[in-house]
Amino acid sequence: MEQKKAAAMATMKDVADKAGVSTATVSRALMNPEKVSVLTRQKVQLAVNAVGYSAQVIGRQSKHHDTRNLLVMVPDICDPFFADIVRGIEETADEQGYLVLIVDYAHQFSDKKNVSELITSRQIDGMLLLGSEPPFNIDKTEQQNLPPMVMINEFVPELQLPTVHIDNLTAAYEAVDYLIGLGHRNIGCISGPANQMLCKYRVRGYIQALSRHGIVPDDKLVFRGKATCQTGAAGLNALISRTHPPTAIFCHNDIIAFGALSQARKNGLSVPADMSLVGFDDIAFANCCEPPLTTVAQPRYQLGREALLLLLRRVRQQTVGNTSLLLESKLIVRGSTAMPRIKIDTQ
Repeated sequence: MEQKKAAAMATMKDVADKAGVSTATVSRALMNPEKVSVLTRQKVQLAVNAVGYSAQVIGRQSKHHDTRNLLVMVPDICDPFFADIVRGIEETADEQGYLVLIVDYAHQFSDKKNVSELITSRQIDGMLLLGSEPPFNIDKTEQQNLPPMVMINEFVPELQLPTVHIDNLTAAYEAVDYLIGLGHRNIGCISGPANQMLCKYRVRGYIQALSRHGIVPDDKLVFRGKATCQTGAAGLNALISRTHPPTAIFCHNDIIAFGALSQARKNGLSVPADMSLVGFDDIAFANCCEPPLTTVAQPRYQLGREALLLLLRRVRQQTVGNTSLLLESKLIVRGSTAMPRIKIDTQ
């Protein structure tokens, strides 16, 4: 009886461990044996027999024509923010016996038609979208012609796609509220693209924090641009050129904050003595710059892992609906923030 129970519980991961190969290799050996060597097929088959991996599972996969391939659409693989998300996706996919294909659509394709052809010509079980504007149409009408999809990090209600993300509005609110708590009243904001939903939510959080404390929001204190160091530098210059420059700046990601920090030094400003800076994302370099960056930490690895598991539920035709899975963010206070030199009376 115990032997039957063990056989029923055997997984593809058990086969991979026994054969000394990855779960993706096990999947190919079982589903597409022509894609692996004879020796590898033999190793996998011996491992299947040894651990008692169910032949019924293999049969179901063949019946439904599962390819065990998943596509990940990344807006820009050079952006360090995506590194831990992709790692969470890849490691979780490997555990589940899937192979991940990554498309960096900032650099790989100049023609949106090419991406559509890639999706329709390859055997793809599902897609993960790390941006809200992939290089092909994903509106509600077109979704029925595409593989199952899950969106990561972005939240676009009108698309009605399952999404894994943080509460960007609340995270931005808490970051600006922290600056106000330090005594800052004149707070600037360097935002990413104005048409990007997560940037809209972060601007709303910034405005709500100011309003909550009786500070009248000033749109001239919001600088908008691409999510780059250059935007951070340009935003810093624009904000400090005002008659009453801000004593603190909330940046929409750490890359923007790095650009602002570098430009502040070039202008002879000391951070945080002359100006406090807050970033967003808590990428690896945020703790290595000088001063270390106060920033909002996103659970990037977990975003990737949970999105992959949610996608597999859709691939396996389990009920998902328009699920919006919210993960927790956290403000990490480091050396780039301090009280303003001249404390302003808030009475």
